[in-house]
Amino acid sequence: MNTYSAKDIRNIALAGHGGRGKTTLAEAMLFLAKASDRLGRVAEGTSMLDYDPEEKRRRATVSTAVAPLVWKGIKINLLDTPGLFDFAGGVSEGVRAAESVLIVLSAGSGYDVGASKAYRAANDRGLAKMFAVTRCDAENTDFYKTFDAIKEEHESKACPVVVPYMEGEKVTAYVDFASDKAFEYKDGKGKEIAMPSDSRIDEMRDIFNEAVASADDSLMEKFFEGEAFTHEEVMLGLTKGIAAGEIYPVFACAGLDMDGVDVMLDTLALCAPDAARYAGEKSVEGQELTCDENGPLAAICFKTIVDPFVGKMSFFKVVSGKITSDISAYNARTGESERMGKMITLHGSKQEDASVIPAGDIGVVTKLSGMNTGDTLCNAKEVINLEPVRFPAPYLSMAVKVRKKGEEEKVATGLSRLVEEDPTITYGTNSETREQVLSGLGEQHLDVIVSKLKNKFGVEVDLEVPLVAYRETIRKTVEAHGRHKKQSGGHGQFGDVYIRFEPGTSEELEFCEEIVGGAVPKQYFPAVEKGLRESVAKGFLAGYPMVNLKATLYFGSYHPVDSSEIAFKTAASLAFKEAMPNASPTILEPVGTLKAYMPDDNLGDIMGDITKRRGRVLGMGPSDEPKIQELVAEVPMAEMGDFATVLRSVTAGRGYFTLEFARYEEAPAGEVQKIIDAAKARAEEE
Repeated sequence: MNTYSAKDIRNIALAGHGGRGKTTLAEAMLFLAKASDRLGRVAEGTSMLDYDPEEKRRRATVSTAVAPLVWKGIKINLLDTPGLFDFAGGVSEGVRAAESVLIVLSAGSGYDVGASKAYRAANDRGLAKMFAVTRCDAENTDFYKTFDAIKEEHESKACPVVVPYMEGEKVTAYVDFASDKAFEYKDGKGKEIAMPSDSRIDEMRDIFNEAVASADDSLMEKFFEGEAFTHEEVMLGLTKGIAAGEIYPVFACAGLDMDGVDVMLDTLALCAPDAARYAGEKSVEGQELTCDENGPLAAICFKTIVDPFVGKMSFFKVVSGKITSDISAYNARTGESERMGKMITLHGSKQEDASVIPAGDIGVVTKLSGMNTGDTLCNAKEVINLEPVRFPAPYLSMAVKVRKKGEEEKVATGLSRLVEEDPTITYGTNSETREQVLSGLGEQHLDVIVSKLKNKFGVEVDLEVPLVAYRETIRKTVEAHGRHKKQSGGHGQFGDVYIRFEPGTSEELEFCEEIVGGAVPKQYFPAVEKGLRESVAKGFLAGYPMVNLKATLYFGSYHPVDSSEIAFKTAASLAFKEAMPNASPTILEPVGTLKAYMPDDNLGDIMGDITKRRGRVLGMGPSDEPKIQELVAEVPMAEMGDFATVLRSVTAGRGYFTLEFARYEEAPAGEVQKIIDAAKARAEEE
């Protein structure tokens, strides 16, 4: 593919709800532009963009794919992002590399959750927003219902550029207000026809003209005087309005049959913000950057793939300067340079060699081992840090259990490679429960990870609810005697201690001594403390560490020959065992601070669910987002295992939450017994 200047490049992310036809639309755009030699079908598993085995199996996009096309001399880099909420990390990647977002809805649907999330992602980055309403040719669909929903959400900014003309309930043509022409389609090829006369078309034209006029004072004056716009004036108004965020163009189309897709491409090529016109960005240090290939090198790594054949593939959006083979790859985060790898352009899974990746463009560099997603590639003599990719935090955690003993290391290796590809995954070993814990964005996300572990790394695992790191403590003060005496020929063993156990104030064991008259020699104090610390670490009721415990050695005895450190250590542990049953021991459970966000209508349901989880609501009120409520509560961590799934179900995907550990609290008596029984059951299994 030829090299293009920034003013001739459009980077457009396709985003929206799952199943609305984003990939099908992208396949149509690529085929019409002759960037692919066949029209890929998602349902048949022949999509150019959904090439991953998991995507073919699920018939759904699970990771962002990049594919360029050229339309009328303009290069358009399509970034097809996942619509399923479990793979929202792909949307983060796509919007980081784009100047505009094409939000895809399906004709007849309302303004769905995926559209809201895509709009918010684009708005947070300050990107241009556009809408494509697909499946306009399907039976029992209604483009105008969907347009009305967009207009209700965004009012005068909604600008119908391409609309369907309907005879009865059937779409027979598409009207393009940008060119003031109408087309009927057969096999994806448009044929110009006479402009149809229809009251709804006339209404849409009025909305279009008013939106275009709003972008420019001279056009607004002309609009009020009732004068018609020239084609050049229409293009000027659309271009200025889209770039300024004052116009959200809406395109009717049918991705599967390619109807209306060509006229949408016409407007995108002419009016979507180009990489040069885009306002650009500042470095983390505040340096103003211009999208100029002669400027200082600054390229953001927005995506990583670990390919079993090619190796590590780093996707870059070049913000300034250009990437060439003769530069060293300097990483602003690590301060290290490495040899520049091979440069390629990706068309889905297909690769094409590239000699340069200029400012404004997107490309891939292979085998940069030290480069991670979010890192900035720059010049060592002029270090620039770009803002990294903003990924959503994982909130569903599961314990990983290998099916074959001894493969834990293979799992760790595989997951560390997958984390390179997907930063929304976290993985580590819980030192207390000794479990390998995997965290992600939902059940489907974790299921894909498990599948990749099997298919890419040859290891099979199961996921289970993680163990909770409980604590144990006592509620009464007791005194106990521990004596260890053993004679087996030669030197014996003798240690004798009296210890007072009482509730303390420190998580760590407080060890004190009140020995008078040398009843226990000082050299044995450390052994007594060690015996107690080992006992405290194992707990008494269910094997959990004991906290808030104070132990005071106040009396004892020793033997000048048979006493030893090991004897006093053993005596201390015996005193601990004798004391605990009488000290009113109990279980402490971790409690977290929950901040849950949901639409107004779902507040009551979520509040009821939190109450069922033994949670205490601390407060609620409007959040910073319109029509979204914030609910703050304290909830036992053990009760939160499936909350992510419930919240997503109740709110139709609109809800989200954060949960942070707050403190330990005494568990109710009924829960204590359940915890003890579960611990015994695990011990028997082991």
